[in-house]
Amino acid sequence: MTVVLDRPYEFVPPYRGNLWPTAIQSFRLIDWHLRTKEAVLGGECRNAERFAESLNAGHGIILAPNHCRYADPIVLGWLARQVRTHLYAMASWHLFNTNKFEQFALRRMGAFSVFREGNDRKALETAIDILVSGERPLVLFPEGTTNRTNDILKPLLDGVSFIARSAAKKRAKQEKGQVVIHPVGLKYLCLEDAHEWAHVQLAELERTLSWQPASEAGSIEKLIERLLRVSQAYLALKEIEFTGHASSGELSPRRDRLIEQLLVQAEERYSLEAKPTEDVRERVRKIRSAVSATYFATDDADRDPATFRRDAERADLAQFLLSFPDEYLSPGQITDTRIVETIQRIQEAIFGKAKESLPMKVVIDVGEAIPVPVGRPPRGEADPVLCQLREQLHTMVTSLSQEAKLLA
Repeated sequence: MTVVLDRPYEFVPPYRGNLWPTAIQSFRLIDWHLRTKEAVLGGECRNAERFAESLNAGHGIILAPNHCRYADPIVLGWLARQVRTHLYAMASWHLFNTNKFEQFALRRMGAFSVFREGNDRKALETAIDILVSGERPLVLFPEGTTNRTNDILKPLLDGVSFIARSAAKKRAKQEKGQVVIHPVGLKYLCLEDAHEWAHVQLAELERTLSWQPASEAGSIEKLIERLLRVSQAYLALKEIEFTGHASSGELSPRRDRLIEQLLVQAEERYSLEAKPTEDVRERVRKIRSAVSATYFATDDADRDPATFRRDAERADLAQFLLSFPDEYLSPGQITDTRIVETIQRIQEAIFGKAKESLPMKVVIDVGEAIPVPVGRPPRGEADPVLCQLREQLHTMVTSLSQEAKLLA
C-alpha cells in the first residue's frame, strides 16, 4: 500500500556528504544489488557525453527518465559512475517506510522524500535548492509512478517543469547559468530466452489458482492464451472482493468498469467529486490525499484503521489495473519483454512481489539537453518545456522498444 498510515509524514532530507555514495560506487554495491535482487546483470550507457557536457558547463541538471521498474533509480548509478558524479533523487514517502535498512540506504544514495498525498513544500524547496546550487544532478521521474510497461510512456506530471522553472529563475538572479533537463530513456532487454521462463512462471500462477498447469511450454499463441486466462481469473477475484460478484464479457471493459467502481466507492466516502477532465491518476491522487488527511485528522478513538486502509487499497488497485494497456499484447507487437512485464505485474498482484529471475540488461540513453527558460509558461497553453520532454522521451522509448525480441 502506497498510503502510509503508520505515522504522519515527516520530511526525510538527503544525505549531503560524498563519503557514502563514493563507497557505494567504489565497492560496486549497486552492481551487487541489481544482480542479486533485480536480475539486472549489466547496463549500456548511450550518449553519456551529453550529460557530461552539461556537467562541465556547470548547469543545474535534471535527469528525467521514463519509469518502468523499481530498479530504475539504481541503474542510473551506472550512468553517474561513467561521468564521475553522484546524484540526488526525489522518492515517494512510502519507500522510506519499508524498513530501517532501506531508509538508511536510500538516503546514503542521495534520495529524499516527497509526500505525494499533499503539498510538500520542503521537498520542492530541497529540489529547487539542489538545482540552484548545482551541487549534483537531480533525478525526477516525470511519470510519477512505475507499472512495468516499458514500451509505453505514461502522461507526464507538471511538477518537473515547475521545479525546473523555479530553479532557473533563482539561478538567473544569482547569475549562475542555466537549468537543463536531460530526458533519459530506459529499456530492459532479456538476456536469455523468455519462453521457457514464462512457462515456468505461468505454471506457478496456475497452481496458485488451483488449476492443473500445462505440462509443456507450447506455442506463443498458447502462452498468450494462458496469460489471458490468468489475467481474467485475477480480475474476477477482484470483482468478487470489491463488488460481490464476477462479471462476464471482454477483459478490457470489465477492467474499466471495476476501476470506475473502485474510484466511486472511495470518492463517495470522502465526498469527492470527479471532474470530467480528470483522468484515473488524478482521481487516485485525490483519494489518497483524502485518506491520509482524514485519517490523521480523526481522533484515535473514532477511527477504524481497517476502513482507511481499504479505501487506500481501492485507489492502489484502480491505478494498478490501469497498468494493463489493451495494445500491449496485440498480434504483431508481442515481444519477449512485454510477456515478462505482464507476468511480473500479475505476480506482484497475487504474490506481492515479482519473480526477478530472468537475466536482463538495461540500456540507458541520454537525450539532448532541454534549456529551461526563466519565465512562466504561456497562460492557457501547454508548457513548451514539458512538451519537449514528452516528445523526446516518447521518441526514445519507442525506438528502444524495437530492440526487444519480437515473438512470432
